[in-house]
Amino acid sequence: MAVLNEEQSMLRDAAKSWVQEKSPVTAFRKMRDSGVELGYDANAWNEQAEMGWAGVIIPEEYGGSNFGYLSMGLILEEMGRTLTASPLLASGLAAASALILGGSEAQKNEYLPKIADGSLVATLAVDEGAHHAPEKVALKAEKSGAGYKLNGKKTFVLEGPGAGLFVVSARTSGQPGDKDGISLFLVPADAKGVTKQNLKLADSRGVSNVSFDNVEVGADALLGAEGKGWDVLEGTLDRARAGLAAEMLGSAVQAFETTLEYLKVRVQFGQVIGSFQALQHRAAKMFTDLELARSAVEAALQAIDAGSPDVPELVSLAKAKMGDVFHLISNEMVQMHGGIGMTDAHDAGFYLKRARAAEAAYGSQSYHRDRYARIQGY
Repeated sequence: MAVLNEEQSMLRDAAKSWVQEKSPVTAFRKMRDSGVELGYDANAWNEQAEMGWAGVIIPEEYGGSNFGYLSMGLILEEMGRTLTASPLLASGLAAASALILGGSEAQKNEYLPKIADGSLVATLAVDEGAHHAPEKVALKAEKSGAGYKLNGKKTFVLEGPGAGLFVVSARTSGQPGDKDGISLFLVPADAKGVTKQNLKLADSRGVSNVSFDNVEVGADALLGAEGKGWDVLEGTLDRARAGLAAEMLGSAVQAFETTLEYLKVRVQFGQVIGSFQALQHRAAKMFTDLELARSAVEAALQAIDAGSPDVPELVSLAKAKMGDVFHLISNEMVQMHGGIGMTDAHDAGFYLKRARAAEAAYGSQSYHRDRYARIQGY
């Protein structure tokens, strides 16, 4: 486990206390049953923003606290434990990172304070197909007067239903698959020609398929240099992946702890099932995998804070490992709980569904294993 400073310890403790009191799994169940289109509780999000969570990675001059990515990871881990649905990852981490890495002073001054105080939810609009492939950008941005005209579609935009601003990857030159020729644009969700089709994932989180039909934006909407957006996009995605891995870690830890407690109390054949050696071996496997995954996730977050050149490979390692581990533990949670684990009355199904959705977001295990191998020269 990472060595935390005093501020980080306080932040983690505050997050732990808040999610247990204000956002237990029962709150997620209530939100799901209510069918809220946003995919999260707006009042809970306002409370998170008031506590300063949305500004954790944002520099102080733009209204944030600049506590860094490990600190953000600590919050996301605690939220993951209770499956708290929130735009914190999409807005306070991913979109904020894009602005920090590639934004002009004018763009930072306009948007970062609003993201930090939670009044604006921003999100990345990157993928265009069923699977994560950020370089396969077909959405076109053509010069139009003093600005640009955008045409195309984006799929599975996380927190799209509640977003007020999209960070859109578009192609200003080249072909889908080329890293050169990708440009990033800041597009208000209410811009003329923007249409959202809101959807619910298996884990009840809100996403949108977003269409851009002759959307006109000014030259000041361009984030970074024209045709040179890949480096900013990749850096932004790596930060989002590390944050999601931290949230997945929290969910996996809670799923394991809940399962372990059940093994200690469930009696079958006149014995506590935790006394069966086969189940002990399976629990030991989960525990050791969790510890390995924690090391990978924390190493990725610390590398981002340190500005290390190893960030891409450490992030892919963390996301791939965490995906495997959360997949395993969510399966075992259902299996070891037996019949009750198969029902909606128990929380096990929530963790399994969240595992599947989180695995696919920002790149699956296979995507990141391939990326890691390529970085290593294979």
